Amino acid sequence: MVGLADVLAFRLFSQLVERSTDAAWTRDQVAALQRRYPADLNSIPRIVVRDPNGADARAFITAAAPDIIIARCKFLLKPEIFELATAGAFALHPGICPEYRNAHGCFWALANRDLERVGMTLLKIDRGVDTGPALLHATCNFDEVSESHYVIQQRVVIENLDRIGAVLKAAAAGTATPLNSAGRASAVWGQPRLSSYLRWKRAARRDRERLHDLPVVS
Repeated sequence: MVGLADVLAFRLFSQLVERSTDAAWTRDQVAALQRRYPADLNSIPRIVVRDPNGADARAFITAAAPDIIIARCKFLLKPEIFELATAGAFALHPGICPEYRNAHGCFWALANRDLERVGMTLLKIDRGVDTGPALLHATCNFDEVSESHYVIQQRVVIENLDRIGAVLKAAAAGTATPLNSAGRASAVWGQPRLSSYLRWKRAARRDRERLHDLPVVS
């Protein structure tokens, strides 16, 4: 019950404190991406469904006959969906796998002060939870004091779009090489907690202050 209360407290905090700022950042990024990649999307077939594993989604994907599927949802896709693409389905996972599996890998890497593993993984979807072969690990420079974990995990994708595109093209061509994860720890992380968030932000500010206090050697 204590853990559940901690999770619910974080969700309430995010809604009250971070939501508007994150939404404004998202709008700015979408506008910037539209300028960077100008394209007329009106002719692109699309469908809105309640369940990406449902019959409507399956019929739509089957008719499209895709080489690859890119999954940007929090649903676990069923094999009858992710196996429809010739070269497979791929997820842009917000975390470095296999250490940070599940939907909040960036948050827990930040909360654990595991800053070298704050990033994203491009992986091929299989029947497990983020257990498919990883094709790319990527990170970016971030400001953990002023930025939310949402901004950080979205920005790491935006700032690596060219690399992601290159790997997806290689996957479609059958030439992508999976990363070697032998011997690495694998863990599934749960929902963010307010207590962990507060510890993360305190530690981030403390580390920032300590860095500023270091003597300058010339």
